[in-house]
Amino acid sequence: MKILVCISHVPDTTSKINFTNGDTEFDTNGVQFVINPNDEFGLTRAIWFKEKQGAHVTVVNVGGAETEATIRKALAIGADEAIRVNANPTDGFFVAKQLAEVVKNGGYDLVIAGKESLDYNGGMVPGMLATILGYNFVNSCVGIEVDGNTAKVTREIDGGKEILSAGLPLVVGGQKGIVEEKDLRIPNMRGIMTARTKALNVVEPTGDAALTKVVKYESPAPKSACKIVSADNLDELVSLLHNEAKVI
Repeated sequence: MKILVCISHVPDTTSKINFTNGDTEFDTNGVQFVINPNDEFGLTRAIWFKEKQGAHVTVVNVGGAETEATIRKALAIGADEAIRVNANPTDGFFVAKQLAEVVKNGGYDLVIAGKESLDYNGGMVPGMLATILGYNFVNSCVGIEVDGNTAKVTREIDGGKEILSAGLPLVVGGQKGIVEEKDLRIPNMRGIMTARTKALNVVEPTGDAALTKVVKYESPAPKSACKIVSADNLDELVSLLHNEAKVI
């Protein structure tokens, strides 16, 4: 079985976010980047298939040379090889088109992508990718097993979970639950050294143009000051909840 894991290069949530050029560009200075968490869960599951069923695992990223440290971490975790599409991931449709070309050229049986990225939370790419390819698609995936050409997939739905059967080839949008957080892997020294010798193939993008562009970024409004109300002043509390908070 050939598995392709799509990974995004996203800012760590502890990083301080700033914008430049009139709030039209994201300032990457001093920002630590990591593998998108939803993608890392999917990668860990793919490595499980490699160890238990002999699957071949490739990771792919759409991005510039600055993403290669993140790709190398995925190789250190256990992926067999990597592909970097040398393009700026401007929007979800553009990324999906680039990934679709990689899938067509590689003949993958299973494509695992995070259901959404931590930076923009668009949640568009896995579904678009499956549609372009004409593959089966399951989103919000929290469990997957493969037997031959059939996958048993568990996904989250409102109020519970749903178990589906789907034929390969298949695209899944994974999240926490596809493996548990305790099962995520930290690259060891052997993995880091081995990753240096694994293939990282750089391919040029297709001619598809991005359909959207960033006009401006805006930071969330700062939180208002906290008001302390004395425990014996219920009238003031009720007034604030009614007139300012407007929750009663």
